[in-house]
Amino acid sequence: MARLKFGAFLAPHHPIGEHPMLQFRRDLDFVEQLDALGYDEFWCGEHHSSGWEMIASPEMFLAAAGERTKRIKLGTGVVSLPYHHPFNVAQRMVQLDHMTGGRAIFGSGPGALASDAHTLGIDPMTQRDRQDEAIAIIRRLFRGERVTAKSDWFTMNDAALQILPLQEDMPFVVASQISPSGMTLAGKYGIGIISLGSMSTQGLMALPTQWGFAEDAAKKHGTTVSRSDWRVLLTWHIAETREQAQREAGAGLMRWHNEYNVGTLQRPGLQPFTSPEDAVEKTAGGAFAASTIGTPDDLVKMIKNLMEVSGGVGAIIGFAHDWANIEATRRSWDMVARYVVPEINGYITKLRESQKFVIENRAIFERAGQAVMAKIMENEKAAAALPLTGPGRVAIPAVNAPDLQKEAAKRKA
Repeated sequence: MARLKFGAFLAPHHPIGEHPMLQFRRDLDFVEQLDALGYDEFWCGEHHSSGWEMIASPEMFLAAAGERTKRIKLGTGVVSLPYHHPFNVAQRMVQLDHMTGGRAIFGSGPGALASDAHTLGIDPMTQRDRQDEAIAIIRRLFRGERVTAKSDWFTMNDAALQILPLQEDMPFVVASQISPSGMTLAGKYGIGIISLGSMSTQGLMALPTQWGFAEDAAKKHGTTVSRSDWRVLLTWHIAETREQAQREAGAGLMRWHNEYNVGTLQRPGLQPFTSPEDAVEKTAGGAFAASTIGTPDDLVKMIKNLMEVSGGVGAIIGFAHDWANIEATRRSWDMVARYVVPEINGYITKLRESQKFVIENRAIFERAGQAVMAKIMENEKAAAALPLTGPGRVAIPAVNAPDLQKEAAKRKA
């Protein structure tokens, strides 16, 4: 099985109350931590309302993150294309690609918050078509074409980029949630997908159907889509024990759900949680839960289940949140990198095989002990000291040494 990539998606969802300047700095610290831990990708979004989501320009944030990181890929998750002139989006993404040394991923969407579209005077019925139109234009600009185009929402006259992306083929990714439009766009243009609806049980179970939309659109338009370019968003909080994880995350999870999803966005059908325990049970309880609040082993099981349900994806992207405090949250991401990623990708499989081989073939190595014993017996003082050998311990045991206690008993007899 191909190795999975791992990353983080920062919407962001931050409770109102913290100094915005310090919050931006803390988010940049988070990206720096992910880079040091070996995560493959980091994504951040664009929002202009709701209070909880305060990054208005993912390109600006990622440019700053690029200065504090070395290898992690930096994705816009997402640029809401109907909010911007396509030429300006193309120029900003090219600049970001150069400023980050070719690490930019261009993620786009139609715009997730109705309040953002309202603020900008955009009819929600036009947003998905505008995203489609903008992607086509930006792809032409990235290829170095000179474009003249007139739409009901933008005009371009002999437009051409002065600088092309540093990457020969900057990755294009579209966001997919509930409707088939994101998957259909991915298939139409043969580009990547980041599925955001998988944070719910219903979204998780719908992944095979969603992938079918992409394949159908690719067949219709003569393109191809690859599961290796399919990213799926999951939520988790990991600790040494389930009880600790639940204790750390419960209150913050309850606040996030009650204040943001129910109280602010007023998502249809959602009811507030009644307690931290209720929040954990309804979010991460049961065999088909789409979130993991528990141990590394629990998350490994969750990811393996997702791979089976979906038929296979290319990357697991964790949703960044403030359910737990800063220290516990950082430790959660650290534990995923230390224990979950290597387990999923087989980085420790050969180590276990090596250990098992040594355990099961101990008799093969007894000759090494015999050699050591032979040298001891050649030396009169060393041989005389054997009866005095005690059961002491050493920091680094001589695993190939003979059983000196057994030999000492023989000498005493």
